Amino acid sequence: MAGNLASQSGNLVESHKGYDLRVIVFYFIIALLLLVLAVGVAYQQLFKSDEHHERERMQSQRRILVPGPRGNIYDRDGQLIVGNRPSFSVVLYLDELRREFRNEYKRIRINYRETGDKDLPTSYQLELITRASVVQRYLDQVNTILGRSEKVDGRDLNRHFVRELLLPYTLIGDLKPAEYARLLESLPVSSPLQVYTSSARYYPFGPTAAHTMGYVGINPNIESEDFPGDDLRTFKLKGSIGREGLEKIFDDQLQGESGGTIFRVDPSGYRINPPLDKRQPVQGKNLVTSLDMDLQRAAETKLREFDTPGAAVAMDVRTGEVLVLASVPDYDLGDFSPRLSFTASADIEKRQAWANRAISSAYPPGSTFKILTTIAGLRSGAITADESIINCEGVLYKNGRNYVCYNGRGHHGEVLLSEAISSSCDIYFYEAGWRTTAEIVADEARRFHLDRPTGIQLPNETHRMVVPDQAWKVEHGGQNWFPGDTANMAIGQGFVLVTPLAMACFTASVARGEVFTKPTLLHQANAPTQHYESIGLTKDQRTALIKGMVDCTTIGTAKVLTNLAALRVPGVTIAGKTGTAQIPGNKNCAWFICFAPAENPEIAIAVAIEGDVAGEEFGGGLYAAPVASRILQEYFRKKNNPSVNATIQPFKFD
Repeated sequence: MAGNLASQSGNLVESHKGYDLRVIVFYFIIALLLLVLAVGVAYQQLFKSDEHHERERMQSQRRILVPGPRGNIYDRDGQLIVGNRPSFSVVLYLDELRREFRNEYKRIRINYRETGDKDLPTSYQLELITRASVVQRYLDQVNTILGRSEKVDGRDLNRHFVRELLLPYTLIGDLKPAEYARLLESLPVSSPLQVYTSSARYYPFGPTAAHTMGYVGINPNIESEDFPGDDLRTFKLKGSIGREGLEKIFDDQLQGESGGTIFRVDPSGYRINPPLDKRQPVQGKNLVTSLDMDLQRAAETKLREFDTPGAAVAMDVRTGEVLVLASVPDYDLGDFSPRLSFTASADIEKRQAWANRAISSAYPPGSTFKILTTIAGLRSGAITADESIINCEGVLYKNGRNYVCYNGRGHHGEVLLSEAISSSCDIYFYEAGWRTTAEIVADEARRFHLDRPTGIQLPNETHRMVVPDQAWKVEHGGQNWFPGDTANMAIGQGFVLVTPLAMACFTASVARGEVFTKPTLLHQANAPTQHYESIGLTKDQRTALIKGMVDCTTIGTAKVLTNLAALRVPGVTIAGKTGTAQIPGNKNCAWFICFAPAENPEIAIAVAIEGDVAGEEFGGGLYAAPVASRILQEYFRKKNNPSVNATIQPFKFD
């Protein structure tokens, strides 16, 4: 028995010395898993560290962009037309109120519990109540200082907190100077409640040149070149963007360069000072325009006297630089800064003041077009300067209908070209049109580019200008061309449509003896004289043309410029042409084009005024010519007395 026990004991010992395959497999699996874990950790540490660092950076850093001020706009003499003024707001930095939010949250929650109210707000609702309560306390401080009773907009506050926590929250914007001064004296330097200074557009001339300057709108999506952090969550203060006029066309140049700041933030999104990186915003580039604001103001003041829509354009004959680009009714650009109110917008709409009529309104040119008909007739040989082609008896019966001479109460009789221009004899130009033919007149108008936009640096220049011919009428009216169409075209009626700017370019071209003038709104010191194709008139032909235009302003339909002392331009000979055109809707358009001095042209002008009085003498001569006279008076006053030029002082905030 003892032997058996010994034998069994030996077997037990031997069994414990053996190896269990399942245990070995288990150990192997554990070792393999540890190896995989070690390799994974090593891989993450050695090869993925940069990626993890980048993720951590994106989660813990935020970028704030601040727009740069826009560049200034000046006139040719250096007068400030559009600048910047400080715009003050009282703001609250919500990310500095973390402790107050937390304490207020606890207090409100305890109060709800102590009241025994069973309908306890949710945690989210409590947070909304907490934020509004804390912010209202700060707003009440401002109300006490300013004597206001403003209330917090809960929805706006929550939207700002969730989306733009690191940006200052505006409590009251566009403070008045007195309010700004009181807050500056009353608010502690260390308070999260501060006066914030931004930039708004400033217009020292008010409504003058409003359509040309244009206005800006809010740009919520400003960008910053070469500033790091494009991949970070970015908060952007609102900037501005050109919406109309030069502000729109030259927005890239005027737009300031944004500045920026990069902060670290905690897990709740609150900033940790000091900033990691910072760059100051830079003002945009300035723009020097060709406008002369003294002439511009003179033109607009005179245009407003008629209390009817109109436009005036003046340009340098040699360079094409636009000195005046006026349109009425207009609007006060100051109403757009910092933003246009609904009331002001509705008023502009009611007065139909949005349109820049100098470039967007196409009118029949009336008798001013007779200058074009004259050039076409002379170049084609259909008429000559020393031949009377017809006897004007007031009415001409031809082609089965009567053609009336609307200019002059009597008969012009046998008139030469210069006399026909100065007296604006319709009968003469009917005959001149028939002899020249509509096709040649149309071709001549196209040679002067009257069938297309001028290409000036402004948006919304109309493409509605029309130089009609047989093909055009068939395409647009489905009818053939008749002799009456030629007669109407010859005197600037019928289907012909041009803009005041186009007629100013035409006038400058005639003054220079060429067929095109390219307008520009940018000033260039010592700009070269433009040169295009010659008109092609002989010396005698040009002399007859200019004589007729000079006689127009002395003894003809614009003799008011000589007869009325208030309209005279002493020592200056003016070559001009009046016109009155019928506008669809039983309205007239009074025209006057001119250049001066006639012997050595410097300035060319076109004026168009909408009205309802028929008759040549009661149109261009009575309404449009005085506007041109006022521009010429101011132009030569400045030329002869440069030391007394008016100046506008830059804006000073006080």
